[in-house]
Amino acid sequence: MGMMNFGMLLNMLIWILIIGFAIYGFVLLIMKPFEKNKDSSGKSNQGNALDILMERFARGEINEEEYEQKRRVLQR
Repeated sequence: MGMMNFGMLLNMLIWILIIGFAIYGFVLLIMKPFEKNKDSSGKSNQGNALDILMERFARGEINEEEYEQKRRVLQR
């Protein structure tokens, strides 16, 4: 009788570990896009700002002169 309880406990522990690892992997997968801007040097944020600037230029929200001026400021 005691062995049966130990076996059930071990089986439950294994399932808890499997589910825990699955949840951990899912959370890592979900959080990955948010880690892109974590760079302490600021290069990821700078690249993001340049991307936004290019998109604004491509949509015609700013002209070429504004684009070049803002690009020079961001690349400092």
